[in-house]
Amino acid sequence: MDYQNRAGANKGSGGVAGGSETAIDRRERLRKLALETIDLAKDPYILRTHLGTLECRLCLTLHVNEGSYLAHTQGKKHQTNLARRAARDNKESTLMIQAPSSAPQVRKKVFVKIGRPGYKIIKIREPVSQRMGLLFTVSLPEIKAGERPRRRFMSAFEQKREVPNRAFQYMVLAAEPYETIAFAIPAKEMVDEEEDGESIWEHWDADEKVYSCQFLFK
Repeated sequence: MDYQNRAGANKGSGGVAGGSETAIDRRERLRKLALETIDLAKDPYILRTHLGTLECRLCLTLHVNEGSYLAHTQGKKHQTNLARRAARDNKESTLMIQAPSSAPQVRKKVFVKIGRPGYKIIKIREPVSQRMGLLFTVSLPEIKAGERPRRRFMSAFEQKREVPNRAFQYMVLAAEPYETIAFAIPAKEMVDEEEDGESIWEHWDADEKVYSCQFLFK
């Protein structure tokens, strides 16, 4: 039976739109909506490729033109990813704000420095073993009451003042309120104090305020 030409039928009337037509119409409406609300020049997620296509860096999708990209920005996938990114950024910012309060507060030691102390360096040779060494004498007349000089050895790669040179190491001496001083010495293995207690020593004369130390190289 011819239902289209039967009596009472409205000639020329179309049928119900198919699924593809509905999808096309929906994308067009989303594109127009996006054109009114989105400025592509300020969109942080759009990337124009060398092929002329557009990439959404948030969703990792490719689009042939701006209309296609704009329609995508109004879709469920893009909106869901936007919500996830916003939640993640909010969580990270909250952690950054809370981190300082949870960390223990360490008060930095502050004091007025009065310059570098006077010092003298003498090259020595141990008479028995003929090993070479150095004798340091540092005068600290203005050292803080009750303070004792603190010595340590530092590799060339620990310090940040000079270009590291593997041929040297540093002997560092600190005593408030003087500036910390460092002496560049050969990066050689030193004789241990237990090996030669008479030649390897350090001494602090609290009365004369003079620090002395001596060591030998192997």
